[in-house]
Amino acid sequence: MVTGGFGDYDAGMNSSLRRLALFLLTAAFFSLAAMGCQTTKGLGKDVKALGNKIEDKAS
Repeated sequence: MVTGGFGDYDAGMNSSLRRLALFLLTAAFFSLAAMGCQTTKGLGKDVKALGNKIEDKAS
C-alpha cells in the first residue's frame, strides 16, 4: 500500500525483500571468501614448491 511520498511502501513487503537481499549478499560474500581461501592455499603450496626447487639447485 502506498501512503504517499517517495518510496513509502508497506513495511511487510519491504522487510521481506530486504531480508532476501541481505541473505543473498551474505551468501555471495561467504562464497567468495571460501573461494579466496582455497586460492591462497594453492598459491602457498606453489610458492613452497618453487622454494624447494631453488634450494635443491643451490645445493
